[in-house]
Amino acid sequence: MIRFDNVSKRYPGGHEALSNVSFHLPRGEMAYLTGHSGAGKSTLLKLIALIERPSRGNLLLDGVNLSSVSNSKIPYIRRNIGIIFQNHHLLYDRSVFDNVALPLIIAGFQHREVGKRVRAALDQVGLLNKEKAEPITLSGGEQQRVGIARAIVHKPGLLLADEPTGNLDPELSREIMELFARFNQVGVSVLIASHDLDLIKQMGNPVISLNQGRLEHNGLTTAHEAEHA
Repeated sequence: MIRFDNVSKRYPGGHEALSNVSFHLPRGEMAYLTGHSGAGKSTLLKLIALIERPSRGNLLLDGVNLSSVSNSKIPYIRRNIGIIFQNHHLLYDRSVFDNVALPLIIAGFQHREVGKRVRAALDQVGLLNKEKAEPITLSGGEQQRVGIARAIVHKPGLLLADEPTGNLDPELSREIMELFARFNQVGVSVLIASHDLDLIKQMGNPVISLNQGRLEHNGLTTAHEAEHA
């Protein structure tokens, strides 16, 4: 699904956010990405989402080398990726329904199909009764669920989450992580950047650790790679 082969990312000004990172996340796997603030977690996710490009090395997603893909193909690749941010990135002048519908409208889905998919996504995150609400009236946990519904509404094969529980209390954090686990159980690949080491330990999924842009620990073992390659 995702393969990093000696990937480095150097930003203008010389800061190397990632240095020679290699790992393989098999299709259908769920893993956590950990490391100190500034370790390179967000940069790694941005490379997969084609928000940033690698400086060196090869990054493959579903066999496509993202290091050399043309700009015109980026929207097509992103259609198979759902992205969840810590601060939601919701539109506060739109309803919950409209926020979740946005990716489908951009992709040109028919009105009837939009309604069906949005309500199914809201149902999956337990917010079907909130479709007409304004995001500002929701709790932090509910707003994060809206962000998750928006990320899954187009049925992506891969979910990327950048500190999705960073602003939530422990109970809500666990609910959100269990929600990701349920998506993973139906075949969605999931990669979550998180500082919450206690919660990650409870979840029991493989962990990839970064330290100053370098791979410190790869819980996706060689044997596991070979089995799922």
